[in-house]
Amino acid sequence: MSKLGILAKDTAIYGLSSIVGRFLNYLLVPLYTYCMPKDSGDYGVSVNMYAYTALALVILTFGMETTLFRFANRDGEKPDTVFSTGFAVVGSLSAVFLALITVFLSPISAFLGYEAHPEFLMIMAIVTVLDALQALPFCYLRFKKRPVRFASLKMLFIALNILLNVVFFVFLQKTEVFYVFAINLLCTGMITFFFIPDMLKIRWQLDFSLLKRMLSYSWPLLILGVAGILNQTADKILFPLVYEGSDAKAQLGIYGACVKIAMIMAMITQAFRFAYEPIVFASSKDKDSKEYYAAGMKYFIIFTLLAFICIMAYMNILKHVIGPEYREGLAAVPIVMAAEIMMGVYFNLSFWYKLIDKTIWGAWFSIAGCVALIAVNVLFIPKLGYMACAWGGVAGYGTAMVLSYVVGQRKNPINYPLLNIAMYVAMTALFYVVISWSNENLSDILALVVNTGVVLMFVGHVLYHDLPSVKKKLFALFRRA
Repeated sequence: MSKLGILAKDTAIYGLSSIVGRFLNYLLVPLYTYCMPKDSGDYGVSVNMYAYTALALVILTFGMETTLFRFANRDGEKPDTVFSTGFAVVGSLSAVFLALITVFLSPISAFLGYEAHPEFLMIMAIVTVLDALQALPFCYLRFKKRPVRFASLKMLFIALNILLNVVFFVFLQKTEVFYVFAINLLCTGMITFFFIPDMLKIRWQLDFSLLKRMLSYSWPLLILGVAGILNQTADKILFPLVYEGSDAKAQLGIYGACVKIAMIMAMITQAFRFAYEPIVFASSKDKDSKEYYAAGMKYFIIFTLLAFICIMAYMNILKHVIGPEYREGLAAVPIVMAAEIMMGVYFNLSFWYKLIDKTIWGAWFSIAGCVALIAVNVLFIPKLGYMACAWGGVAGYGTAMVLSYVVGQRKNPINYPLLNIAMYVAMTALFYVVISWSNENLSDILALVVNTGVVLMFVGHVLYHDLPSVKKKLFALFRRA
């Protein structure tokens, strides 16, 4: 099977846990936004707290996921030793983090604005540590080409999480955010338990010489990761601190609920990454590797733009995912989706410096993007509210994307099909205008008909120009029918 064929197959399996799994997890969005009143600010509390835990998770994993792929694929390195050494780093950092939170729980809770509920911080600190300890085992499953095991564990977490949330919020009629955090802790602990058999199969060996080389490779990735996660979470961290109104948590809840619709882009990017990253590192020595990277970029952009068109086309249906009180923030959705596409492009562009072990470039690009994002948020949140958060993402990811492309074409040039990509971007912009007009001026049923026609036009163009083999198979099926 060709590398593109393997990529498609693995993306489909990883997509089961990422796209389908998160889609099922969307059941929690209507659950929370219909059960938690907007003015209580409870949903905003969850958005804010998960932003902090996402940042902590990146710090605790210390860039070891990408580092594992890089060193485990090197000649002469033992994958089990690479894993053991990386896990020692993550485990040590996690132990220190949990000890600091435990000792300084009260002052840290007060600083974050949760002095009345320090249990929120304690619960989520334990969740973060467990997630960090799971990160490398999940990564090792990807390295071993075990996508089914990977997807099964991810889906188990999601199924258990949804089930418990339905029990507490629907049948027991609990509406406090405390239960969101407590259920997460229980489910995360369950998945950690299921990793014990996998961990027992590892030949544990700590190599200090290898550790030094891995840390040299990973610390720029840590900076890159921190800057990258701040591009995703800084708005949700800064909003309560910068917003001048008294309803900061309620407004953050509106923004956090609406951007869940836009997170479909993040799902696609993550599924693509899970399949793409191991293949890229494994095939980095192949003669046709650059052609493969260029093709991967083109198809990634095509299918994310298709997802953008589909989401906007059926927004009148998708908006019911969130409670009526929260829908005033839907205007932020297309902006956040555009930012997510830029983030995906930036990820695809990042391999030029990862493959030549110059990860410091990624750190600089991400820092520049983070500075742009924070500047937009700090300057404009007081004036524009959560819409500044949406535009801040575009500024941040756009900055990192452009810098990575410009420098990458000088350091390790790749002939990306820019004209073809630009054509798809222009076509998407035109279709977006048509869909927006349709949603605003036509009845829901008529708009649905028009928008479906737009989606089919986009799909037809892709099949005719870029997937001729798929087109031939479809025509053959129609003839048989």
